[in-house]
Amino acid sequence: MTDWKPRTKLVHSGTRRSQYGEVSESIFLTQGFVYDTAEAAEARFIETGPDEFIYARYGNPTVRMFEDRIAALEGTEDAFATASGMAAVNGTLAAMLQAGDHVVSARALFGSCLYILENILTRYGVEVTFVDGTDNDAWAAAIRPDTKAVFLETVSNPTLEVIDLRAVSDMAHKVGATVIVDNVFATPVFSRSIELGADVIIYSATKHIDGQGRCLGGVICGTKDFVRNTAEPYLKHTGGSLSPFNAWVMLKGLETMDLRVRAQAETALALAEAVEGHPALAKVLYPHLPSHPQHAVAIDQMGSGGTVMSLDLSGGKAAAFAFLNALEIVTISNNLGDAKSIATHPATTTHQRLTDAQRADLGITDGMVRLSVGLEDTGDLLADVRRGLAAATAV
Repeated sequence: MTDWKPRTKLVHSGTRRSQYGEVSESIFLTQGFVYDTAEAAEARFIETGPDEFIYARYGNPTVRMFEDRIAALEGTEDAFATASGMAAVNGTLAAMLQAGDHVVSARALFGSCLYILENILTRYGVEVTFVDGTDNDAWAAAIRPDTKAVFLETVSNPTLEVIDLRAVSDMAHKVGATVIVDNVFATPVFSRSIELGADVIIYSATKHIDGQGRCLGGVICGTKDFVRNTAEPYLKHTGGSLSPFNAWVMLKGLETMDLRVRAQAETALALAEAVEGHPALAKVLYPHLPSHPQHAVAIDQMGSGGTVMSLDLSGGKAAAFAFLNALEIVTISNNLGDAKSIATHPATTTHQRLTDAQRADLGITDGMVRLSVGLEDTGDLLADVRRGLAAATAV
């Protein structure tokens, strides 16, 4: 299996067949499992084998297939599936940190990630230092000998900053800190996080892994020691595990993810190139445009710009709303990585709880629209985006 190419792993890795020899993975919708004897129950609570389970909150055959498959793709020893992407973020951080620990984090984060670091962890005595993630000198100044972990989004939401993961990992490892990355925008398809030094990789499976707007899910990928001895005890006792049905949906999503994501990224680049320089736009943010501030890092780390771009409309909120309301194909919602193209106004939705000053510091303007590119025809999408830009110009 280690010699298989990624697409093969996405279809076959981790498959567990029952005695019936089914082709499609089975959904084991059960809360608990039975034991032949009292002695067998006692033994299983001491140590479970690879095909032995105790309770669905601890593990499940369908969930385990998903964990094994994503770990094989990501190149990690193990994985633990969670109820959502935010359960994975919170579970990773809460499982390993305690009062007095120090964390350094990039400040450009998804709103809920920022809330966990800024409001929840600090409430329990964890010290968090925020830095400009694109400034390697800022990381070097903030990381201390007692730093326990660094946290970052490899590509930030929604401003699409690309962090030099290799450089940050080298700095963190010199002091023994754990490198934790939220890799949603890079996607499992374009990820090189393990190679670049990350220790723990988190995904919201709700995004590209499902890819069709059906289920919530998340996953933590890392060493077997971290996953089973640090993350699992916290998550299984606090109830953040993934349901078997959602795990089955994610397995089905993985089978087509490589094809979907590559097609979406190709269209995203075409759209970004086509609309850059439009008079309604102050700028277009897309990692593989030469104009992107971290273009060289993006080329090195991902090999693709991903499926998401951000459009900064010159006319502010009024222009952004006019753009959104003129769209006929692209839907207005707050998810991403879907087969359907989705547009979001971060300042009034995903990042609305931030102050004006905080949003300005992160580069989130009132005119910014995040566009997650789907699987529609490229020409149809370009016509739709141009329709929106024409409406924004008229404001």
